[in-house]
Amino acid sequence: MPGPIRLLLADDHALLRQGTAELLRREPDLCVVGEASDGRQAVALAQALQPDIVIMDVRMPGASGLEATRRIRESLPHIQVLVLTAHDDDQYVFSLLQAGASGYLLKTAPVSALAQAIRQVRAGETPLDPAITRKVVLRLGSGSRPAAGETPEAAELTPRELEVLQCLARGLSNRAIAEALYVSERTIQTHLTSIFAKMGVASRLEAVLAAIRRGWLTLEA
Repeated sequence: MPGPIRLLLADDHALLRQGTAELLRREPDLCVVGEASDGRQAVALAQALQPDIVIMDVRMPGASGLEATRRIRESLPHIQVLVLTAHDDDQYVFSLLQAGASGYLLKTAPVSALAQAIRQVRAGETPLDPAITRKVVLRLGSGSRPAAGETPEAAELTPRELEVLQCLARGLSNRAIAEALYVSERTIQTHLTSIFAKMGVASRLEAVLAAIRRGWLTLEA
């Protein structure tokens, strides 16, 4: 049985960092092994402690979260980086994802969402805050056309699955989708599992981008 997910927190706000660490320690499958107060220290501790995931703020003294993420992913590619920040500016979002960040979450998210995002990163997924998902989809999906060999017909998905897919494109969380469609979160997860299997994808973002390429979805800029 695998051990707990080992975490390193990097944030220059001590109260926030320590509070987050304390809350995450209450999760039985998570283990906070270290805390860094700036980007340079985050890199050094990642090398020394070898965590599974670094939870990284963006704007920090010494070295920014972007620079720290780039250095960690280049020298320690087995360590994943999950961005946790108050900033959703495009320049940060796309620069950090290009630098190798495995997920991007805003600090307005509840602790339960952070814990779930950590587990998703560990499972190889790319968790994104709903607001960030919208930015990424609009940027990457803009101007997309059905790829060669891909049918523009979405007949393989049920009408309800297409509704769920459209909600994903809007950046809604599972809870928000469940509320919008008047079903349980478990039902939404069942729909997502079916959608991923039918489309041959492994994440929400992949599903949306694939649907845009196939002409199943259209987005307003």
